[in-house]
Amino acid sequence: MCSENFFAKIHFFFVSLWRFFTIAMRKLKLYLDTSVISHLDAPDTPEKMAETLTLWEYLKTRTDVEIVVSELTLRELSRCSQPKLQFVLEKLNEFDYLLLEISEDDRDLANHYLENAVLTEKSIDDLLHIAIATLNDCRYILSWNFKHFVNPKTINAVCAINKMKNLTEVNIVSPSMMLGGF
Repeated sequence: MCSENFFAKIHFFFVSLWRFFTIAMRKLKLYLDTSVISHLDAPDTPEKMAETLTLWEYLKTRTDVEIVVSELTLRELSRCSQPKLQFVLEKLNEFDYLLLEISEDDRDLANHYLENAVLTEKSIDDLLHIAIATLNDCRYILSWNFKHFVNPKTINAVCAINKMKNLTEVNIVSPSMMLGGF
């Protein structure tokens, strides 16, 4: 005769197995900040442009990756002049990307980062990019912005705050770092 404990263990096993497969089958979310998309056409920085284009082609081969951008990214890109704007938007449309709207929770987390001196008020949009990526379970933020994003101070502060708030760990990296594999 089976006990209730046995059924509880079987139930736990199948729930754990289901969770494992749903996590394993989920695509890896990569949040692209404006600088990455902008460097698809950046002849003034040919090395970064070349690395961005190489990464772009590599990402198109990865079926396990979901490209994520936000309405903030598109708003910032809209400041590009033509024909660059048209070119980078056409390149972005090579992906079936996820477009995220800015939520109040995103704004609240960005303000929390600001209150904890991750960056200054002048960089609130950069904090908003990080908050959007964090709250939408992006595993990586790709950026060419070494001053505000890809530097130890920002990375360590975001990691500490996210850990304290029990939020998703997000890795902030440059496109060249991703070319080594992930």
